[in-house]
Amino acid sequence: MHDITTMTITVFMGFFAMMNPIANTAVFVGMTGSQTPEQRRKTAFKALTAAFFIIATFCLLGKGIFELFSITLPALRLSGGILVFLVGYHMLQGDSSKMHSEAKDDQVSEEKDISISPLALPILAGPGTIATAMNYSASGSFLHTIITIIAFATLCLITLVCFLYGPKLVDKVGEAGITITTRLMGLILTVIGMQMLIQGVHDAFLLFDTANLTK
Repeated sequence: MHDITTMTITVFMGFFAMMNPIANTAVFVGMTGSQTPEQRRKTAFKALTAAFFIIATFCLLGKGIFELFSITLPALRLSGGILVFLVGYHMLQGDSSKMHSEAKDDQVSEEKDISISPLALPILAGPGTIATAMNYSASGSFLHTIITIIAFATLCLITLVCFLYGPKLVDKVGEAGITITTRLMGLILTVIGMQMLIQGVHDAFLLFDTANLTK
């Protein structure tokens, strides 16, 4: 029970740091500034629903994807650790990573549906989030997969509340509060990314040692 509780908290905090609901709320408010409250609600629901299904799909099919492309878990942890570390590093510098940000050249118009792209992908369910989900879900039993999906679903609900009350939240937190939150989440992500890298190197050595012994 203790291990399950620890994993649940770890997975949730990993997703929380990666998605950074506070900073993403500011992005959401900026991108939906020309929308009516009703349009903003529909955009928020659609974006988070899409993000949830993207992550849930990768959680459920993670092991199948590994087998299909002959990918080992150490390879995922090493590459995923690098992705997570880079996202955290950019956030730690006060910038948003290009992997989890919308293209600044695109002007958001009322006719353009921004809920799927760029909100759901890559802002909410970017490469770093996908790598985090697959790392946690594919490394254990089906229970780990369920915990990962539930943790992400919980975070989606929290993010939805932040989006719906976005304008008020941004006004209260202010630019300084968003900057502090972004850097704090960045620090957490860099640590998570480094831990994934260390675990990946450790698992890779074990994998090669096992392969050598079987020869």
